[in-house]
Amino acid sequence: MAITTRKGKGRGFASMSKDKQREIASKGGRAAHSKGTAHKWTSEEARKAGQLGGRARQKRT
Repeated sequence: MAITTRKGKGRGFASMSKDKQREIASKGGRAAHSKGTAHKWTSEEARKAGQLGGRARQKRT
């Protein structure tokens, strides 16, 4: 398997610094919340998500 390198400028998030990625993602999150389209977890949804995460973690060890 050959390893290839990109020539020229990278494109998209992969070519940006972590700080720039975080800045753009933060703007998107703020916009979604102000628009009212951001997901808001209910306590039941959060509980189920936590259980699934715990099960996935236990399977890996």
